[in-house]
Amino acid sequence: MSQPQGTESKGDVEGIDPSLWLPRLIGKTREGYTVLMNYQERITIEPGKRGGKPCIRGLRITVYDVLSYLAAGMTQEQILADFPDLTKEDILACLSYAADRESHLKVIAK
Repeated sequence: MSQPQGTESKGDVEGIDPSLWLPRLIGKTREGYTVLMNYQERITIEPGKRGGKPCIRGLRITVYDVLSYLAAGMTQEQILADFPDLTKEDILACLSYAADRESHLKVIAK
């Protein structure tokens, strides 16, 4: 597949021109943040489960667990192999949840 002139291969997903998939993936909110997934349907918080930490679909696997595995260098495939109850969408929901929380942090200067 030949690339249009001026496009770089960095943005390609498995050799597919980004102009074919990027517009469908990215949306903008009124605040200007990129929206990739609606995590609210997958991330649950129950007071009696894992100390009230955000979990994935009511399972005893927390968002923190998944983010820690990713930060330690595990691939999505390795996480999915170790935790067969998880899906790729669950991992993306964890990333989306973390991005949303980070966007709401406020820094107070002294």
